[in-house]
Amino acid sequence: MFYTVLASLCTGIAVSCFLILVFDLASMIELEKGEEMTDSKKLPIVIRMFLPLAPSLRKLTNSELFEDFRKKTSEMLEMGGFDEAVSAADFLSVRLLMGGLGVLFTALLFYGGQGLMGILILFLFLIYPPTWLRGVIRRRQLSILKALPNLLDLLTLSVEAGKNFLTALRDILEKRPPDPLGEEFLRALREIQLGTSRREALKGMSSRVRQAELASVVDAIVQADELGISIGQILKVQGDQLRTKRFARAEKLANEAPVKILFPVVVFIFPSVFLILLGPIASQALKVFGS
Repeated sequence: MFYTVLASLCTGIAVSCFLILVFDLASMIELEKGEEMTDSKKLPIVIRMFLPLAPSLRKLTNSELFEDFRKKTSEMLEMGGFDEAVSAADFLSVRLLMGGLGVLFTALLFYGGQGLMGILILFLFLIYPPTWLRGVIRRRQLSILKALPNLLDLLTLSVEAGKNFLTALRDILEKRPPDPLGEEFLRALREIQLGTSRREALKGMSSRVRQAELASVVDAIVQADELGISIGQILKVQGDQLRTKRFARAEKLANEAPVKILFPVVVFIFPSVFLILLGPIASQALKVFGS
C-alpha cells in the first residue's frame, strides 16, 4: 500500500512538472514569425486552443453571476496589455473550459486508480490561466519601470530643444524598439489623434497600466499642463526621482539576496556536505561498534 501511494505521488509530480514545462514552452511558441506580432499571437498556445470554444460559454460569463470576476479579469487584461487580444468574458470561458477538462481527466484517473495524479492535473489546469496572466503583468510593469527613466530623459532633451511634448514623444517612439512602455504611449497618441484630450488619454493610460511610477509621471505632466509650468523641468525632476528609486530598489534586492539564499543552503547544501564529511566516519564507527 505504501509503495503504491509513493508511486502515485511520484507519477503525479512528474506529470505535473512535465505539463508545466510543456505549457511554459508552448507560451513561447510563435505560430507565425515576422518583424511585428499581433496581440493574438502573444497569447500562449494553450489559451488559443480553447478560444474557438469560448463563444459557447459567453452567455454564461456575461451574466450577472460573473460580473465581479469579469470586472477583475478585465482590469488584469488591461494591465497585461491583452485587453485588445481577448475579452474578459472569453478569458473566463477559457478558464471554465480548462477547468472542465481538468475535471474530466481527474474522473478518468480516479477510475483508473490514480486519484492523486488526477487532483494534481486538475489543480494545474485551474491555476495556469490566472498564474500566466499575473506573470505577464509583473514582467510588463517591471519593463515599464526600467524603461521609464530613459524615456523621460529623451523627452526632456527634446522638449528643451524646442519641440512640443506630443511631437517629441512621437519622434522618440518611432526610433525606440517596441516595448510595453512604448505600446502604451503609442496607444495614448492614437487616442489623442482621434479627438481625446491629452489629459484624458494620459489618465486612461495610467488607469490601464496601474503602475505607481508611471501614474506619478502622468499626474505631474497633467498638473504642469493645467498650471502652465514648464514640462521640460517637470520631466527632468521625474526622471531623476525614478532613477533614484531604481537604484534604491536594486540595493534592496541585493541586501535581500543573502536572506533568500539561506533556505536552499540549509536545506540542500548543508545536508550534502554533512553526508560527505560524516558518512565515512559514521560507517567506520558502525563497523567498529558492530564488531
